[in-house]
Order: sequence, then structure tokens, then C-alpha cells
Amino acid sequence: MITELGHFALILAFMVAIVQMVVPLIGAHKRWPGWMALAEPAAGAQFLLTAFAFAALVWAFVTSDFSLRLVVLNSHSAKPMLYKISGTWGNHEGSMLLWVLIVTLFGAMAAWFGGGLPPTLKARVLAVQSAIAVAFFAFILFTSNPFLRLAVPPFDGQDLNPLLQDPGLAFHPPFLYLGYVGLSMAFSFAVAALIEGRVDAAWGRWVRPWTLAAWIFLTIGIALGSWWAYYELGWGGFWFWDPVENASFMPWLLAAALLHSAIVVEKREALKSWTILLAILAFGFSLIGTFIVRSGLLTSVHAFANDPERGVFILIILGLFTGGALTLFAARAQAMEAKGVFSMVSRESALVLNNILLAVSAFVVFFGTLWPILAEMFFDRKLSVGAPFFNAAFTPFMVALGVVLPLGAMLPWKRGKLGRVAHSLRYAFVLALALAILVWVMQTGRSALGPVGLFLGAWITFGAIVDLWSRTGRSGSVARLFRLPRADWGKAVAHSGLGVTMFAIAGLMAWEVEDIRVARLGEPFEVGGFTLTLDGVERVQGPNYISTMGSVRLEQAGRAIDTLHPEKRDYPVARMPTTEAAIDYRILRDVYVVIGDQQDDGGWTIRTYIKPFANWIWGGCILMALGGALSLSDRRFRVAAGARKAPAGGVPAE
Repeated sequence: MITELGHFALILAFMVAIVQMVVPLIGAHKRWPGWMALAEPAAGAQFLLTAFAFAALVWAFVTSDFSLRLVVLNSHSAKPMLYKISGTWGNHEGSMLLWVLIVTLFGAMAAWFGGGLPPTLKARVLAVQSAIAVAFFAFILFTSNPFLRLAVPPFDGQDLNPLLQDPGLAFHPPFLYLGYVGLSMAFSFAVAALIEGRVDAAWGRWVRPWTLAAWIFLTIGIALGSWWAYYELGWGGFWFWDPVENASFMPWLLAAALLHSAIVVEKREALKSWTILLAILAFGFSLIGTFIVRSGLLTSVHAFANDPERGVFILIILGLFTGGALTLFAARAQAMEAKGVFSMVSRESALVLNNILLAVSAFVVFFGTLWPILAEMFFDRKLSVGAPFFNAAFTPFMVALGVVLPLGAMLPWKRGKLGRVAHSLRYAFVLALALAILVWVMQTGRSALGPVGLFLGAWITFGAIVDLWSRTGRSGSVARLFRLPRADWGKAVAHSGLGVTMFAIAGLMAWEVEDIRVARLGEPFEVGGFTLTLDGVERVQGPNYISTMGSVRLEQAGRAIDTLHPEKRDYPVARMPTTEAAIDYRILRDVYVVIGDQQDDGGWTIRTYIKPFANWIWGGCILMALGGALSLSDRRFRVAAGARKAPAGGVPAE
């Protein structure tokens, strides 16, 4: 009964979305207040109906309702409760329902908290947001219905993909979708502004919180996915440049560019056309990511579906929204007249350079991801584009971004002097350079990667500290420092997080130690200054798997540090093995151990990695997300607060 009610609620939400898409748009065009006002209750009703449908699907998974086809294919009665719940979105149909739930959530939040928006703009934003929901409601109901029943329910289910039965992957998709779909609000604001033919400073302030929220969620989602790949897949890496990983990374880069571009619109009423274009492209790349994951175009461990018919439907959605928005942009671009002028040396110019580097790096990733497909389609050649290409093509843009970031962040608006800013940063530069030289002298391999990464990380972090301190005035004091707006603190923390992540990635790649050998029981072996001993291997019965678990004693200089338990798990229902790495986490390094197959002589294959600064990668991501959250909590960047501060002309007060 609950399942049928959920299905019915989904159909009702679809109908409400159609009304919300059409009526407020006509009302805004005709200036009919009643028609425009319909958008707010419709957005709330659409979200509540979708939330009920999603809750009904969760209930089916929690109660192991095997009369539902989706539950049979993705659950099992012996599965732990966390993975029963996460099984709701650990498949194509359920994840699309989560997607549309988040679309309606953001629309409802715009209705509830956008009271200061001009009525016509608000009506158009909610209508465009609902149009996105209509497309995905249709996609779910006509091609991916999660509420299909089975005439003869089986006794038990086929279980969830074992790779997804992990805490990291349980929470990774919701955060990622909050970021993906959150960019739909920036898209809706952009299209609404194009329809109205006006973009001003107030618009820049309104669109920033939505973009910032999406960027924060994307940062957390990508970090969770990277962490899961690091400890779960047993290959020892944190980023594979997998097509699906790239599909989430490209919108993140464009969202970061959009955040900085919207600042110029808000402060100087410049870069209007470029900011609108970025808002369209950021959400467009989110749709491209959805297409890649669900079309069967590319094969990946992350892919949800391999149905070309569904892929064609998503491709139509992609073409309709991105193509339609770009067409509207081309027709209205001349109305986006820039008012602010600035010199070559200014905060605006620095942000333009920031945008160029981020946007070009996103298109480098896009080209590398799709080139194998294009080569096979048009040239009948099978190519593989892997980490060497991406590292060589992507890294220079990030290095350039790291070099200019501290300087650009401290340049004044409109016109500045580079020498003055460089003078303020001289101690940060000298200290970062000294650290890099010290590491260069101390390391044995004489690779430039580690020292360069340390210089960039320290330069960005120290530059952020100098920038923050400079905002206290000439008579800087700690008391005044803590009275600075949270947005200033958020900027410093986020930039520092980027610096930490840059250094951690470079340090890990430069100084990692890898060892692969056949280890015999009780025979110690040395790896990177550590002594490891395989003490035993046993078979362990898990809740819904059977594990081959090793016991590896870890010592350093004769002192016992830890006992690690690497595993190989076999899931009999899903008929799929997984590798569970055992990791000794420390602040400055990880010891990472993976157990393989038993050899003919009785020994076991053991892979060991010493990974310096691995945890700093995700620590930097946490700092970036925290910095974004601090900025988002600043009342100056709330939608309603920004609107209330706007004078009659539409430009918010400073």
C-alpha cells in the first residue's frame, strides 16, 4: 500500500511541476501577481510529494519488500541496515528519485527563503527550476520507474553491489547530488535573468549563496568518493581520472570559477555575460556527468546503468536545457552590458585570470575524458587516455593558479599596484621558498615535485594568512581579527585548504614507497623503514560475506606500532569479491597493506605502500568545505539579506 501511495505521490508531483513550470512564467510575463504567487505553494507541494515518494521507497528497502523489483535487484535480508537504506540510491532508479528530490528541495528553499527577490524574477526562477524537475519526473516515470512490482516475489533479493556496501559510498552520492543538482539553482537564476534581460549587482549577490552551497556539497562528495577509492578498492590511489570521477570534477571547477565571477558582478557589475555563461555551463556539465554515468557510453565501477535508451532520454534533456539556455544567451547577450571598468592590475583582472585557468582546466579534463570515444567514433581508433595525460595537461594550470592566487586575492578593486601587494607578501614568499629549498636538500631522490608542491601549498596558505591579517588595518590586532566578517575567514580557510591539498598530492606522488612481494608466515620484511610480519591468515564469516583476513604486525625500530588486518571478501549472493585494504593512519603518513592470493609455496601476495601526507588531501578538502560554510553563514551572502539591503535601483548596499 505504501509503495502505491509513493508512486501516486510521484505522479502528483509531476503534475504540480508542470503547473509550476507554466503558470508563474505566464504570470511574470503578463505581470499578474496571482499567477506569479502560485509558484511558492507549488514548489512546497512538489517537494513534499516527492519526499513522500522517496520515503516510501526507503521504507520498501528497510522492510525488505521483495515484491518491489528494485528491492530484489539491490537488497538482501542479511544486509546491514545502513546498506539497506543506502541501497535506495545505490542503483539507477533510486538515485534518479534522489536527484529529483533534491531538485524540488532547492526549488522549495528558493520559495521559502527568497522573500526579498523581485516577484517577476522569483516566479521565473521557480518556473525554470520546475522545468528541470518536469524533465526528470518524466524520465523516472516513463523509463526508470522505481515502484515496479513483481507478480511472483522471490524469497530473498540479489544484494547490492558489494563495492557500494561501505560507509563512504553510503554518503557519497547524496552529497554529490546536492552539489550536482544545487547548480541547477544557479542555472535557473541565469535563465531567469536572461528572460528578464537584466543582470545587476543584486543578481550577483542572490546567485552566490546557491552556487556556494552547491560547491560545498560537491567538495564533500568528491572527497568522500576519493577517500572511498583510496581505502576500499585496494589499488593504493586516491584519484584514477576515471570518466565518472572527471564527470564530478568538471562541474566543481566551473562552480569555483562561477563563485569568483559572481563576486565581480556583485562588486563591480562587470563580467555579466561571462558569469551567466558559467552558470549555464556548470549545470550543463552536471547533466553531462549524469549522461556519462547512466548511458552506457563509458564503462566504470561508478556507473549506474548501461541502457542506451535511457542515455538518449538524458541526452535530449541535456540538449534541451543547455542548448536552449545557450540559444537564449546568444539572443540576450548584448543586454548584459558591463558597467565597471578596471585596469590590467586589479582584483577584477586577477579574478578573470582565475576564471580562465579554472575553465580551461575543466575543458582539458573534458577533452581527455571524451577523446577516446570521439577517436573510436570518427577515426575507428581505440585509444586510452589515462593519468599521464591528465597529470601533464592539467597540472600546469593548477600550478599557475597557485602562483597567482595570493597576489590576486590582495589586489584592490578597479586599480592596484602589483609591487605594493608583492611587498606585503614578501615574508610569505621567502618562508615558502625556504621550506621548499630545505626539503629539496633533505630528500634523496632529488625530484622537484615534492618541493614545488610544498612551495605552492605554503605560498597559498601563508598568503591567505597575510591577506586575513591585512584586513585588520594598519594597527592590526587579534581582537579585530576575530571581528572580521565570516566571509573573510571563509575565504582564508578555503584558500588554505586548497594549499594543503596541493601540497599533499604532490608530496604523496613524490615520496610514496611501494613494495609487492610474496610473504611467508612469520617471516618479517622491510618496507620504507618499517618492519612487517604476516602472522596468520584466517577465514572469517561476515554478515553477508566470507572474508580471507590476514594479520600483519607493523613495527618500526623494534617497536610495535599496530596490527593490520587486510581482507579479501567474497559476497556469495552477489558473486563478487572485494579487496579491503588495512591502513595504519597517522598524521604524517599511512602504512597501507593489501593481501592477495595464496601462492603454490604457501606464501601470500602482499602489497605495501608507505604514503606520506595522504590524510592531508582530505584534510585540505575539509578545510575548503569549512571555508565555504563560513562564507555561506555570513549574513551578507544570504539571499534574503542581500535583497533587503538592495536600494530601489536594485544594487545592494555595501
